[in-house]
Amino acid sequence: MLAPGREATSVARMSVFSRKRLRPRLLVIYAVVALMLWAARPSGTTLLLGFVAIAIGEGLRIWATGYLHKSESLTVAGPYAYLRHPLYAGTLLIATGFAVMAAAPGATLLLALFVAVYFVYYMPYKNRIEGARLEAAFGDAFRRYAVAVPRLVPRFYPYIPLGGDTTGVIHWQSDRFVDNNETGTALAVLFGALALTARWALL
Repeated sequence: MLAPGREATSVARMSVFSRKRLRPRLLVIYAVVALMLWAARPSGTTLLLGFVAIAIGEGLRIWATGYLHKSESLTVAGPYAYLRHPLYAGTLLIATGFAVMAAAPGATLLLALFVAVYFVYYMPYKNRIEGARLEAAFGDAFRRYAVAVPRLVPRFYPYIPLGGDTTGVIHWQSDRFVDNNETGTALAVLFGALALTARWALL
């Protein structure tokens, strides 16, 4: 076990490393959003349809983050009882909603590129990394869950784990939502929707 000073240093280094890894990806996302806002030609209809998709996607993410335990236990409650990647599904719905709201000349192409990169590179990569980590941590409990629950398309009835499997929280918890840093994402999504609404009002 690390001494307190060394442990704090290790955590700080990991935090810096995580920020360095996330920064290029965030810059790309911000650049795409800025381009979409600049090119947007929303109408009342596209705003309404897009907002519905965004609300469902962010609602799914909020629901999921209130249950998610990333290390302590295998999360199989809430939306995780119906699909294994509710956060990814929510993100795809949000991206689709923004593309519909923007109604920009290149919005469909940007969305198609985003989905292609998501499914061809990001999802397989995350599945390998996360799947290996969860299988190492929870063994047969995760393997049973992975076989029974689809990745992005929800099943019609909830997954019920065996009695001996570790399942984490069984009710939505606000501290889980806060610890999983979804507040910032929700605010960014709200800002984007308001920005497109303002763009529509100014056209």
